[in-house]
Amino acid sequence: LDHSKLISVYKVYISKPSDYPHQPSKLLLFLSSGTGIHSKNNQLQADKYASEGFVVVAPDQFAGDALSNTATDPNAAPDANPSMIEKVKMGFADTAKAFMIDMWLARQSREKILPLLHKVIEGAKDEFADAVANGDGIYAVGYCFGGKYVLLLGSELPDTVAKGQAVKDEEQGVVKSGPQIKAGAIAHGTQITKEDIQGLKVPVTMACTENDQLFPDDIRAEGQKWLVDNKVPHEIQVFPGVPHGFAVVGEYEDPKIMDAQKAAFEQMLSWLKSH
Repeated sequence: LDHSKLISVYKVYISKPSDYPHQPSKLLLFLSSGTGIHSKNNQLQADKYASEGFVVVAPDQFAGDALSNTATDPNAAPDANPSMIEKVKMGFADTAKAFMIDMWLARQSREKILPLLHKVIEGAKDEFADAVANGDGIYAVGYCFGGKYVLLLGSELPDTVAKGQAVKDEEQGVVKSGPQIKAGAIAHGTQITKEDIQGLKVPVTMACTENDQLFPDDIRAEGQKWLVDNKVPHEIQVFPGVPHGFAVVGEYEDPKIMDAQKAAFEQMLSWLKSH
């Protein structure tokens, strides 16, 4: 049965194919949006990959400090004709949400999250050694906040950042390691910088939203140019007219969003299976 457990003292959500370990599988690291591994939608999304033959390990990368669903619910629709009082209330609510999200983001530094992910990866390599061997490495998917960390895990980083280690030998200087994954797939990444993309060493596919303030078009275009110039295998699909977060399982009624969600999953799954 699929279940939550501890790997290297950190909580993880595990989802396995129904025929595992009788049939060989590959190991997939699933990095969620800010709502974390206890979000039912994130669990359902992880389960979709398990049903396609991956042993999915979804770590609690926020160490119990996930973002409330109410702050990020893409399906929460405002009243079509709010009164002036309601408009004022919504304005205060939006300001409070923005403040809460900003405070939360400030607590989620890569210096905090990358060492946690490194320890989970090391523990998963031991626990699911057969799946790692079968896939000749670890695959990773990331949604929203998790997208940035798929890119970082696919890069070569100083151990001081990737593992949270102090410099052991001043003469030797900072030691670099990585990448820690074989291939990656991300959907509507959040807070991605051009430097995050320019560090990539592994094949990556991106399902993006048009005019996404959380992953601006100019950053994406500059990153794509770097990937082309440096011959890093990649694929980028831009989905117009859909909201940030569209690729995660949700109660959407708009057929355009539902079609884009299905297409993004097929894009990411195909990339992982072909690499």
